[in-house]
Amino acid sequence: MCGIVAYTGQDQAAPFLLKGLATLEYRGYDSAGVEVMGADGALHGVKCAGKVKVLVDRCRTANLVGTCGIAHTRWATHGAPTETNAHPHRDCSGRIAVVHNGIVENFRELRAELEARGHAFESETDTEVIAHLVEEAWADAAGDLVAALRVATGHLQGSWAVACICADAPGQVAVARNGSPLVVASAGGAAYAASDITPLASVTSNVITLENGQFALLGPDGTVAVSDEAGAPVDEPSRVTIDWDASAATLGGFADFMAKEIAEQPEAIERLLAQHVGDGGVALDKLRLTNDELAAVDKVYLIACGTSYHVSLIARTMIQTWAKVPVVCDYASEFIYEQDVLVTDNTLCVIISQSGETADTLAAARRIRKMGAKVLAVTNVLGSTAERESDGVLYVQAGPEVCVASTKAYTAQMVACALFALRLAQANGALGLDEVRAHCADLALIPDKIREVLAREEQDRLAANAFREASSSLYLGRGVNSTTAYEGALKIKEISYLHAEAYPAGEMKHGPIALLEKGFPVVVVVPSDSVRDKTVSNIQECLARGASIIAVATDGDEKVAQLAKHVLWIPEMPDEMLVPIVAVVHLQILARYVALARGCDVDKPRNLAKSVTVE
Repeated sequence: MCGIVAYTGQDQAAPFLLKGLATLEYRGYDSAGVEVMGADGALHGVKCAGKVKVLVDRCRTANLVGTCGIAHTRWATHGAPTETNAHPHRDCSGRIAVVHNGIVENFRELRAELEARGHAFESETDTEVIAHLVEEAWADAAGDLVAALRVATGHLQGSWAVACICADAPGQVAVARNGSPLVVASAGGAAYAASDITPLASVTSNVITLENGQFALLGPDGTVAVSDEAGAPVDEPSRVTIDWDASAATLGGFADFMAKEIAEQPEAIERLLAQHVGDGGVALDKLRLTNDELAAVDKVYLIACGTSYHVSLIARTMIQTWAKVPVVCDYASEFIYEQDVLVTDNTLCVIISQSGETADTLAAARRIRKMGAKVLAVTNVLGSTAERESDGVLYVQAGPEVCVASTKAYTAQMVACALFALRLAQANGALGLDEVRAHCADLALIPDKIREVLAREEQDRLAANAFREASSSLYLGRGVNSTTAYEGALKIKEISYLHAEAYPAGEMKHGPIALLEKGFPVVVVVPSDSVRDKTVSNIQECLARGASIIAVATDGDEKVAQLAKHVLWIPEMPDEMLVPIVAVVHLQILARYVALARGCDVDKPRNLAKSVTVE
């Protein structure tokens, strides 16, 4: 949610700032703005409600000349998504401007105090108080912009990543981080800051990830000076090497990022398996738990939100089946407030977050870690908060995921959790080495199985016609594929705005069956597994009430072919526990075609954000 980009150097700032905002669009936003320090010694800005392309058009006639500036995409929290509420925000003098990600929880009290001291506010946002606090601190800062920002943030409660410029501090950008992610970098005689590494990948492969309570001053000569809350220099800040090419975050000939990222799933899974599977079974080098510590794990908490929560449901089955360790799955937003959390010295908490910045998930991890549990982060983003605040990390190796609705990170997360389950089983002796190798061999088949599904895309395009007149839909599955139904329904809701319910197929008769009428689309995940016959019975119940069946079925299932209006065929799998990793690809493609037919933006669905950094 929200995005920050900052630049100072010898080149014009506006082109990089606008390009950087475009790379951050996946985070979700509803307004945008840019502020540049002009050669005339004044600040010049452009803001708009709406997309970055609108901002770019406005900037063409704004003549934003200057080599230092900040920019922002805002996801509305305090105040409507209007031009006035868009960042950057200025102080009373108009010579200080700030952009901010996060929430200032005590902004109302601060605003009242500032107004009582004569400050005038223009917006409804919590962010604007920061500009006025910097204004007051600047008067006593003796020209030290970081010192002024340090004093200003000392009044804040909540979370923030802030970038600040001042017309009286030419060429300088001061940044601060507490809770919300922020990275900085020096490259080619210029200095940069951004919400994550994506905008910086085109200029450098090495970035500094600021820790909570750290500040940085970016200088026009490309210097980056990091300091702590007390103002002491941080000589060895945390660094991350970007291990993917900047072109990975471009369309590369695809119509949209969702199509591109669906197509990238086989390669993402192959990278993950190549890194962690060998003759000795599964090796997780960043787990940072000894074999004895793993063997002693007697309970696992899986905590996540949204799509990642669906991963946890699959992971629960894998861990309990292979490692024989009991598992509790919980939504992070609910776990934060659970009263009876039972933790022992041998409890392990696994948090799953594509971005590694999901606020609810991080809050849940902090809580359970204080209770004594070890925390493992499964994430896709290098240097994320989840990785830095955990005892170990398992990177899913999916590469940058730009589309807001997760596809390749979802399947890669499932494979990563399968590897963790096998490593746990290997450590505690629930599986022997030969058994682990056999399961790894099954995992190695998945990329080519997904390629077969991708080659059958026409089946999904035709099945999308079943939703042409629909206002709602129902997704069903049994066993591990009830979760495939949940994820399929979530995808179609996220990007097509078509309502969808998802249930274990056996639960349909306990309420959802009342929805069914002639032509009502029902998507049923019915592979050739141990519960296939029961699921076929559910299909017949739907047909008896006039529903239109779209089935995800295993090649050669003639019975399902006779019952369904559309069949999305999947190749046979050696282990039914791995079917969800392949079957869900059809539901991703189907959701995309339904969304396109409804005229929706599949990459940037309304009201959603890629990185959900508010609770």
